[in-house]
Amino acid sequence: MGISISTLAWEQATFIRTQLQQIEQSLHPSVTEDEELVRRALFAVRNKSVNIERYLPATTTLYAFVQDVRLTHVSINFRNQEIICDCPQEDWCRHKVSVILSLYQYIGSVQDWAAKWRAKKSINLHMLASNRSPENWLAMVDEVMTHLLPEGRQIEKHLISSISENAHSKLRKHLPFEREWQPIFKLFMEIAVLGKIWQHLNQFDTKFNGNDYFEYFFDRRFEYIQNTIDELSGKSRLFATDPFFDALQVLVREFLLERQHYTGRRLNIYLLFWDTVFIEKRRAQEELDHLMLYLENEELKSKLSEEVPLSTVFNVFHILLKEYDSLKQHLESISLDQMSVYFGLAKFASSRQDEIATELILKAMLPLLNDFINGHLMPSQRQMYVRRIHLLYDNVALSEQEELMLYSAFGAYGVQPYSHYLLKEKRYEEWVALHQLYPSSISYLETCGLREVIEEAPEVTLPLYHFYAIEEVNQKSRMNYKQAVRIWKMMKSASKKCGKTNFWADYIHTVREQYKRLRALQEELEKGNLLV
Repeated sequence: MGISISTLAWEQATFIRTQLQQIEQSLHPSVTEDEELVRRALFAVRNKSVNIERYLPATTTLYAFVQDVRLTHVSINFRNQEIICDCPQEDWCRHKVSVILSLYQYIGSVQDWAAKWRAKKSINLHMLASNRSPENWLAMVDEVMTHLLPEGRQIEKHLISSISENAHSKLRKHLPFEREWQPIFKLFMEIAVLGKIWQHLNQFDTKFNGNDYFEYFFDRRFEYIQNTIDELSGKSRLFATDPFFDALQVLVREFLLERQHYTGRRLNIYLLFWDTVFIEKRRAQEELDHLMLYLENEELKSKLSEEVPLSTVFNVFHILLKEYDSLKQHLESISLDQMSVYFGLAKFASSRQDEIATELILKAMLPLLNDFINGHLMPSQRQMYVRRIHLLYDNVALSEQEELMLYSAFGAYGVQPYSHYLLKEKRYEEWVALHQLYPSSISYLETCGLREVIEEAPEVTLPLYHFYAIEEVNQKSRMNYKQAVRIWKMMKSASKKCGKTNFWADYIHTVREQYKRLRALQEELEKGNLLV
């Protein structure tokens, strides 16, 4: 090997200590399986079952084997910081841990490390899980998350996802055997863990908005929550699960009202639960009473996030309880920064097929829509927002003035829905004017109803075809000339359809004369038989 193990251990002391920290993060003494894994790794070190085969300085790779039930080989590449074991277990296995501990014994006390690690055990997760209650489930989450999110330690954003997965992998080991209990357990743990992570982030970073790692993590967890709720809604509820739903209601409420940032995303989770999980009218009235306490109780008021407009949350229950007069009162004070929240409320009302509440909210949003889309939203968000909100407005009866206000607010981002509105009203000349104002392409025109315009009023399309054909000619390339000829063929067909063949002959003759110096264009015109 050419180097002693002791020297190697001191040279790689930073790496070894880093790996021990990861072991401490990944393995929890309160988890029976983790405790057994570390116990067997320590046993291998004490009984000298870990043997160092060789070390290759050129690649900084150490090869070792562990005399276990079968001979297991472990390699460590210090340069790439990789540990590979040929056993089937993923992540940390007892063989990897035993090799790290056998190296650590040259730079520190393995016995002291083991004692400190075991000292973190406060309660047994298996015992908590066997005595099923909401309090014990919360205690399980507290035990796991306290280990993964130590008090006073800030975590990197890119580690959020792995911390969450680690927590759920430990909690899943205590998943109830009964199928009726499994969805509620998974949903309970999902919200509890997410709330703990969010709370920890709020302690250290007041500005994690716009973080790509966090947004990706949240969107994945939200999708999982949706799938779990779908699984839960397909099963009958046991009377014994009522206390767990009560505790879940509190968790969801605290998650919305007492956390910071991404208010819209937090509200989406809140609405998802109240749309699908909490379906009893009694529960909705109780929640409204609890929300009132945040206005009356000083202790609760101090916990309330400044970003959450409580009056907006009240509207959720005015919708659920069909209290339309109260809903109208709150809708009188909508501001621009609340528009995303009210968009979520409109979707919530629409999903519940409450046409009255949906119409009240959307019409209250209408005067602010232009400023919100074109001034408040990022340009990259506008197209998607317009597409989504139009689906809601499409199901609401609007006056002509209100529809004009809506499509005016959409602007260039609402060309397609405005086109369909104009077609519905048979306003074909305005349809043409719209597409001259916001030029696109012939293929896009077809998605906006060009064929219908040709069928109903072909004469109004002639200026539009002229406009798009000349745009192609001005590009001055043969490829564009070919496209211009294709457009003129459509224009010729439209002229014939509306009985303007003489107009077409004069028009194409004028075009030929105007561009007689463009030899390539003249050739394409002849190929297209447009001059006949």
